[in-house]
Amino acid sequence: MNPVVLIPARMAATRLPGKPLADIGGVPMIVRVLKQAERAGVGPVAVAAGDREIVDAVEAVGGRAILTDPALPSGSDRILAALAEMGGGHDVVINLQGDMPFVEERILVACAALLANQPSCDIATVVAPEASPADRSNPDVVKAVLSLGDSDQAGRALYFTRSTLYGDQPVWRHVGIYGYRRAALEAFNAAPPSPLEQREKLEQLRGLELGLSYWAAIAEAAPISVDNPSDLEKARAYAKAHP
Repeated sequence: MNPVVLIPARMAATRLPGKPLADIGGVPMIVRVLKQAERAGVGPVAVAAGDREIVDAVEAVGGRAILTDPALPSGSDRILAALAEMGGGHDVVINLQGDMPFVEERILVACAALLANQPSCDIATVVAPEASPADRSNPDVVKAVLSLGDSDQAGRALYFTRSTLYGDQPVWRHVGIYGYRRAALEAFNAAPPSPLEQREKLEQLRGLELGLSYWAAIAEAAPISVDNPSDLEKARAYAKAHP
């Protein structure tokens, strides 16, 4: 297995424009994500950037960035474009979101390990326990339905949903980190949005409708994700408390 970690990022985020360069404790967010990925040691790391400003910030700290078309519609399109520019014969791609400035290295390691250890896994991802009972009915919290034994630390993902999940079993929050076999990424991007994807507004359902097999590793907690100004303030507070 020859993995690479790619981090898609663009300046035109709807809820927080300029998000990749948002200052968190004196460090641009995209640089924090890059450094966490490099520490994981999964493979070479590059930022798939939609804007020159992001490239400049990454290269200023000695990182690698690949400028991609800013009009690309999704992160998976952006990483596929960057992958074509990289060379290196990478057969596994870890897609790390550019808004997780404190993602733990072991989460990336666990995601890559699924592809190494599960021959049937086409796409690996990550889940974490619900943060509160309110998560179960919150449509902004994406839930993963897993085939999972009581002591398992990973399992096959059967579905992803925004809907309320009932029952006494744990509810798993989906964490938006993906590990693709290259052929799976290419098949995913070549396919149009699927009916379930359009219904739930979740692009991972396209892969399930294509018949691709998803497996999910369990993390202890979901990493901080910065989607809006309130999240950014929480990230800054976390950085101050954990220098």
